[in-house]
Amino acid sequence: GEQMRAVSLQYVPTAILSRQTAGICNGALIINLPGKPKSIRECLDAVFPAVPYCIDLIGGSFMEADETVIKIFRPKAK
Repeated sequence: GEQMRAVSLQYVPTAILSRQTAGICNGALIINLPGKPKSIRECLDAVFPAVPYCIDLIGGSFMEADETVIKIFRPKAK
């Protein structure tokens, strides 16, 4: 939620009042997004790089991404 609010604050001062958050329910990753398509895009651009790793952590299927479209974050294996 903090990252989405920080990005939204660059565009609208009332973003601090938003209910943007993310969590896990019954093994599913839930991301609460704003209502406007432009705002949804801004927020997803900010948080999506971490989504595949979040899915890994909750035991979901391995997600791959086209690195020319979006760079994803996964910690290096130890």
